Amino acid sequence: MTVIRDPIWQNIWIEPPALRLIDTAAFQRLRRVKQLGLAYLVYPGAIHTRFDHALGVYHLTGRALRRLEVSGQLGEVSDGEQSIFRLAGLLHDIGHYPFSHTLEELETGLVPEDHEHLAGGFLADPDVAAALGPLGSGAAEAIHALILGRSDSPLQGLVSGSLDLDKIEYLTRDALFCGVPYGAIDVDRLLDSLRLLRDPETGRLEVGVAAQGVSALESLLFAKYQMFRNVYWHHAVRAASVVFQRLIREALTGGWATRDHIVGTGDEELLSVLEAQAVESDSASARRARERLIPALRHRRLPKRAAEWWGDALTDALSRLKREVAPWFHERPDLRAELEDHLAAELGLEPGTLFIDYPAKSRLLELDILMLGRDGCVERLTSAGRAGLIDLPRLGRDLYHTARVMRVFTWPRIELAEAERVLELVTAPEERILSLVGLEST
Repeated sequence: MTVIRDPIWQNIWIEPPALRLIDTAAFQRLRRVKQLGLAYLVYPGAIHTRFDHALGVYHLTGRALRRLEVSGQLGEVSDGEQSIFRLAGLLHDIGHYPFSHTLEELETGLVPEDHEHLAGGFLADPDVAAALGPLGSGAAEAIHALILGRSDSPLQGLVSGSLDLDKIEYLTRDALFCGVPYGAIDVDRLLDSLRLLRDPETGRLEVGVAAQGVSALESLLFAKYQMFRNVYWHHAVRAASVVFQRLIREALTGGWATRDHIVGTGDEELLSVLEAQAVESDSASARRARERLIPALRHRRLPKRAAEWWGDALTDALSRLKREVAPWFHERPDLRAELEDHLAAELGLEPGTLFIDYPAKSRLLELDILMLGRDGCVERLTSAGRAGLIDLPRLGRDLYHTARVMRVFTWPRIELAEAERVLELVTAPEERILSLVGLEST
């Protein structure tokens, strides 16, 4: 075996099948995709990559298997299934877009698919397929099913689920490289508490946790909350994100770039390609990209906050209006962009200089996991919680509410004299916004 030295997990031992995959061009591309996308503009140390992270997840799959084996949990899981599981951990991000998850906030009709679905194309790469060959003809499909969360394997929950190893790894790594104390997780305790349990309702075997691991599960929940609140949804990170999203939108809708340009590249490669494409076009959107959007990302000339509403403040403001944020706000980023430009014009600003941001990740802190009680009974911990024992699900919902912030960014910074008008518009019916921006209902 080959050993790779890692700043978090120390020695990571790589078995020959994994090493063959690591040496493929498709996997090496992940060296050029930063784990946290544009967060390095706020946290200079956040230049670690999807490559580093994938190796860490692979390492944790090995540790998880060893713990399950020691506790006699793997009797119904074949050696081949365990090998597939380990490689799924290694390859779970192989389809990732440049700049992390930022592009996935755009609608599917504009960008191809989320990175889990795109993984199928990379798994079909000839070199990757050849490396998977010794595992059998169905290896790629089995790995992709695990990545998509659609596998019948008892180990599915460790690849995609409430307790997946991906979360444990990225929270630990991201906190270290950002230099913040928020990602502390009791990894040893969490891994020691892993169990393969039978769902009392379906009889299916799946990953769960023993009751003594609940405190470690709490550490995972709090770490995720803290990292989203302080790092992933930091105001300047979000400012950079909305600029990048506008850049991609204008490139694709303006016709001076295609979806092929954004799949299978690295971060700097994509920016360079877009820059070159924008130079070749004389459209207004290409000029905007050359003169404002790309320099903003390269030189950290980001839009500034003109208004923001945190958690309860937003709830109170919406209560006064007796409304909620309309579904179209997240379902139709294209309409949101039209509204942004309409508001910019009202304020005497140029198109592409006002952004409304309200990040959403509805399942951010939700739980759906089996738990082995101290009395030997197996129960499912979900959003309903478990009365009289713990209320992590309710806590998760409260933390999610607290972490979310609605912001208006502008170039240049302005004071919104009537900030509540923004709330009135983002809570208005879709038909009203379509009429306001001069579009027809579809």
